Amino acid sequence: MTDKDIITLAHGNGGFLTHNLIKQVFTSVFDNPILNIQGDSAIVKLEDNNIVFTTDSFVIKPLFFPGGDIGKLAVTGTVNDLAVSGAIPKYISASFIIEEGVAIDQLKAISESMQKTAENAGVKIVTGDTKVVERGSADKLFITTTGIGNLIYKDTVYKPSNMRAGDCVLLSGTLGDHTTSILSVRSEYPLKINTISDCAPLNDLTERLIRAVPKESIRIMRDPTRGGLATTLNEFTNGCGLSIEIEEAKIPCKQEVQAVCELTGFDLLYLANEGKLVVVCAKEQCRKLLGIMHSHPLG
Repeated sequence: MTDKDIITLAHGNGGFLTHNLIKQVFTSVFDNPILNIQGDSAIVKLEDNNIVFTTDSFVIKPLFFPGGDIGKLAVTGTVNDLAVSGAIPKYISASFIIEEGVAIDQLKAISESMQKTAENAGVKIVTGDTKVVERGSADKLFITTTGIGNLIYKDTVYKPSNMRAGDCVLLSGTLGDHTTSILSVRSEYPLKINTISDCAPLNDLTERLIRAVPKESIRIMRDPTRGGLATTLNEFTNGCGLSIEIEEAKIPCKQEVQAVCELTGFDLLYLANEGKLVVVCAKEQCRKLLGIMHSHPLG
């Protein structure tokens, strides 16, 4: 493999190679009129001033895993943070910190995955930044994404203090799929399992739920990523003065995931998920919302 096929420090100096890299890998993949202006900031049109704004950084090892890669994860994570806040995601920025030696083909594959995920979620990647660091200074690739969107209901904020005694907690699917898919391809965990990461944008599902019932019926929504379901529910209770009772037998889990937990000692309730939704809702709307989840591909 020659220097033409990998990232070198020269790609980060702001000169010809930097611009060529941006053109070859990023603008060619994320192609849209807003990004193509290539200004220092992206000027976007929003329907109103009730915007939701979020940012997150993504590091994962390995960069590619069953069901996804760091690029898909970055877009999905930002879209889902907007979605569970009651917003329709609109635009994303992406910042890349690339370690010297990363293959350009690998970087392009990640970019293409980001674009495909963005298209599926109905969002555009409209601005970003690229930095290259010396070998050993980063774990191949770090991505930071920032997203903005419009609130579906301008005056609605989903928060723990909305919860009431007797409310129901809904979970959209099986736990632990993402974590076990990562473990299956890490050398320190030589597990022969076929679990695929649940990494997926949830905004279509959340919008359907929000629009299906009176807006005050949904108290709060979260995607249980790092820290898993248990950490999410603890965050809920810390903000409302109530407790949440869990019926563990009703928590869905694939057999292979349960087997991994038994072998490794990991607690299913604390495993990370990247395509699951937790909703606290009024009891009278529980069945309706659960039915929508059941009818949705991600439910």
